[in-house]
Amino acid sequence: MEKLMVGDVEMCYRRTGEGPPLVMIMGLTANMDWWAPELLDRLAGDFSLVLLDNRGAGRSTDGTLPFSMRQFACDSAGLMRELGLERAHVMGVSMGGMIAQELALGWPAMVERLVLCCTSCGGLHTRLPRWPAMKAVLRPRVADPREQALQSAPILFPQPWLSQHPEIVDNFAETVAKAPISRKNAQRQIGAVMRHNTYSRLGCIGQPTLVLSGLQDVLIPPENSLTLARRIRGARVKVFEGAGHGFTTQYAAEVAETAAEFLLQQ
Repeated sequence: MEKLMVGDVEMCYRRTGEGPPLVMIMGLTANMDWWAPELLDRLAGDFSLVLLDNRGAGRSTDGTLPFSMRQFACDSAGLMRELGLERAHVMGVSMGGMIAQELALGWPAMVERLVLCCTSCGGLHTRLPRWPAMKAVLRPRVADPREQALQSAPILFPQPWLSQHPEIVDNFAETVAKAPISRKNAQRQIGAVMRHNTYSRLGCIGQPTLVLSGLQDVLIPPENSLTLARRIRGARVKVFEGAGHGFTTQYAAEVAETAAEFLLQQ
């Protein structure tokens, strides 16, 4: 991992793989550690991956500017410029998909193709999370990473799959403990998500776009992906059956293969 000053924030990032550049943006409270190793290994075979921690998350500093999707996108674009990347594919998960939308809208010349995973356009056209998931997100974070993982895992993964993979909680707790977000910055990110709204601008996204979601996602229901696909011209959509919000981990190999096939098209 390395760090670079990008505007007012010291951003942590990592590069791996060979091929066309692919910028990968993680979601709410998450950082680059949260990407499934199996997914990264597959994508690194075809792409030069740029993994980053959003401001205030992981190992990136808070900076002085307010948190917003536009600001997170500005940070991502700034990191690309610092790395000498004029143009790259962009893949975003959950809140990272919201950031990716703003990046494609605000810096269109820098985005080649777009992969939006389990995300939404925000605003009044968003299908809200089911109440248990909403309540869990708004619940104050706990200091113990294992306890946080125990609370979060049922939101990210469907119970049948989770009961068949009990090791996921231990792995998730280990991941969360590496560079946990502060309670303050988690709330600032939640505020940024609540203010996110691209619905009226989605028609301006001209990049080829692939929209992915999980059929059993209780945090960002799959109806949100269908809204994105309808509003973005020519967008393709794929819904993974039996998959929850954490489908990039649950079906890491299939997601990587689907994304790679789309991104490598001429």
